Amino acid sequence: QVQLAESGGGLVQAGGSLRLSCAASGITFSWYAMGWFRQAPGKEREFLAVISRRSTYTDYADSVKGRFTVSRDDGKNTLYLQMNSLKPEDTAVYYCAAQHTTGATLSTPDYWGQGTQVTVSS
Repeated sequence: QVQLAESGGGLVQAGGSLRLSCAASGITFSWYAMGWFRQAPGKEREFLAVISRRSTYTDYADSVKGRFTVSRDDGKNTLYLQMNSLKPEDTAVYYCAAQHTTGATLSTPDYWGQGTQVTVSS
């Protein structure tokens, strides 16, 4: 049974930082491109970041580039998202996703986590 379990969300003031984690089980983690999406109330799910197998490639949405950093630890089957300089508009539910691919894409994720809430107060 595949499970992607996000953690690390919470309430933070604008300008602060949070680190999200996504623990994977039931998959061969190193075979998957991994990444993060978010969805704010009343908005569509938005791509944030992707990291390829062996961490050879990363890509970010313009909205988070320079503030967020995606990383992975294949030995721990865990994906991370370090979020700095948080803004109120970053408030959303954050989801991790996995896609079995040799590339660095999350165009059609195979698996999704349940999400973790991030709230940034002004």
